[in-house]
Amino acid sequence: MNIFSICTLCGGLAFFLFGMHVMSQSLEKIAGGKLEATLKKMTSNPFKSLALGAGITIAVQSSSAMTVMLVGLVNSGIMQLEQTVGVIMGSNIGTTLTAWLLSTAGIKSDNVLISMLKPENFAPIVALIGIIMIMMSKKKKRQDIGTIMVGFAVLMFGMELMKDAVSPLAEMEGFSKLLVAFKNPLLSVLFGAVFTGIIQSSAASVGILQALSLTGTISYRMAIPIIMGQNIGTCVTALLSSIGVNKNAKRVTVVHMSFNIIGTVICLTIFYGLDAFIHFSFVDKPIGAVEIAAVHSIFNIVTTLILLPFSNQLVKLAKKLIPDSKEAEVAVLLDKRLIATPPLAVSQCREKTVDMAQGAKEALHEALAAMFDYSDKAVLNVEEKEQLLDEMEDQLSTFLLELSAVSLTDEDSRTVTELLHTISDFERISDHAINMIEIAQEMERNSQSFSDSAKDDFSTLFAALTEISGLTVKAFADNDTELAMNVEPLEEVIDDLTAEIRDKHIERLRKGECSPELGVYLSDLLINCERVSDHCSNIAVSIIQIAKSSMRSHVYLSELKAQRSEQFIGAYNSYHEKYRLSA
Repeated sequence: MNIFSICTLCGGLAFFLFGMHVMSQSLEKIAGGKLEATLKKMTSNPFKSLALGAGITIAVQSSSAMTVMLVGLVNSGIMQLEQTVGVIMGSNIGTTLTAWLLSTAGIKSDNVLISMLKPENFAPIVALIGIIMIMMSKKKKRQDIGTIMVGFAVLMFGMELMKDAVSPLAEMEGFSKLLVAFKNPLLSVLFGAVFTGIIQSSAASVGILQALSLTGTISYRMAIPIIMGQNIGTCVTALLSSIGVNKNAKRVTVVHMSFNIIGTVICLTIFYGLDAFIHFSFVDKPIGAVEIAAVHSIFNIVTTLILLPFSNQLVKLAKKLIPDSKEAEVAVLLDKRLIATPPLAVSQCREKTVDMAQGAKEALHEALAAMFDYSDKAVLNVEEKEQLLDEMEDQLSTFLLELSAVSLTDEDSRTVTELLHTISDFERISDHAINMIEIAQEMERNSQSFSDSAKDDFSTLFAALTEISGLTVKAFADNDTELAMNVEPLEEVIDDLTAEIRDKHIERLRKGECSPELGVYLSDLLINCERVSDHCSNIAVSIIQIAKSSMRSHVYLSELKAQRSEQFIGAYNSYHEKYRLSA
């Protein structure tokens, strides 16, 4: 083995890791919102969590990515530590699929059909189909599928390069002497952990081990502890991702590491304990790529079966190793680690924006109620909600801008655009709620109140504002285009109401039934009411525009446009009749 073989080995590893990265990213895109929907099914049932962890890891082809995702979710308060244990165990099982795919490199047969299962034979065909889909298809989803196929082909090509690079090792006397050291199980575990930790991919380290096994120089005695060490080494990625997170998120990494370390200790003890009495005949025989995949799967399945009943004990161990501190930790709205999984990040942004919308609506309703039933408690409540929404708007806008810079599906890109347009409107609604309650506070302080006629008029206007804010938030939360179309007609009615209330106020001033001081309060209040309805209209228009841009049927879209004028007029007349000022 010369310097060129080493270069080929490094190049093969580079192709392998790049192929894995490309394939993983495209698989996440294909999963889209389904990833979030699957996580929503999370329950305290450990078996569902186990299946969930395995399924998502198979979908994204990376247990490390799964664990980093969990760290981000726990750090953001979206998931609890206890919910992650079963998912972590399931992800360790799910990651073994890659080893089974790589084991096809060891297939030997003269049969044409069986030979086609070898990566060197089928990978070029997969790559060609993938390239054709990327270049010929205009649909983003098909292009992503093509990218997955190309990524898979590159991964398999990297495996072939590594296999060819290490093949001369079988004839090297020095290599055989080196392998003697790996008959020590503790040294083998350490080597597997360190090597996997350096390249940060258990799939790649298992692939290299499978490539080495094809030389016929790796025995079961050497491979078994190395495989167990590789599972420990894969925790390094999660360990690095836990830097700068809260204590609960750090405990996710501790659970992951303790699961693999305890599992390794138990399995090694059982294996070598039985070997001491039974004397397994196969331990010194050469191990193949398929057998390595089998050992990898058996280790993770057995460890899961042993430790699954002790999930609560793993959580308690993590809490003991990382105890709670007396200092309060800063809450994180959205952890930036979620950006590594764009579909999940987009979905969580939308959820947080829905929370923001609900908060803005509550602040507005409380401010409207305080205009005629003032209390200091209402002022504090609205101020707290407004401050929280300010912070949410700052964090969400920063997060969304960073998220928009990564590769997104068309649907996720539309969602990010919609959120960037709407979060500022929701925040501004809470600002106007503050303005309204400050008007109420000043009127209370100066012992001022509107006339009974003005109160009746404002009661009608406030009812319309309550309905338009409720309509807007529900349309946004449910992504309901039809409901959003009712917002604009109601906004027009609110504009008419404010104009009519101003006219009536001027008439009262002429008759001397109202003071100029109250006129200032009335004018400011009407301006804020108009602004709130304008922001509701902005949000509704954004919902409609985003929905239209995602519609595939041009026929349906044209029909929708044709119906809108009739629908608008009907809704406007209905609202105009409903919110009529008294004479």
